[in-house]
Amino acid sequence: MLSHKTEIRVRYADTDQMQFVYNGKYFEYFEVGRTEMLRNNGLPYSLIEKNGYQLPVLETWAKYIAPAFYDDVLIVESVVKEKPLLKIHIDYKIFRKTNGDLIAEGFTELVFVFKDSKKPARPPKFFNEAMEQFF
Repeated sequence: MLSHKTEIRVRYADTDQMQFVYNGKYFEYFEVGRTEMLRNNGLPYSLIEKNGYQLPVLETWAKYIAPAFYDDVLIVESVVKEKPLLKIHIDYKIFRKTNGDLIAEGFTELVFVFKDSKKPARPPKFFNEAMEQFF
């Protein structure tokens, strides 16, 4: 299992008129968690693209449990539970750092495509080799 935690401080621009973090921002927080998890494990998006691949999101889902507010520090926990075969499924939980409250949870599913043709591809060898240590 691959797991990583990323801290994010809520910016004023992330909030809506109710002073809550706007619901669409959570998908950005998922992306930050995902990219930092991959980067931390030797797979920054720049390397993936340099090798001729991209990772578009196929599906995403979120459940909002409690509001987050301006200046909260949030912990985004990103987890890959199964070795990617065709799709990469990443689960997320977002916690408030000060008290550990669960703020939101969700997932994304991504697929590899060839950068030039945008046609689906299996995860490349370099990606699989980097992931082997976790499964």
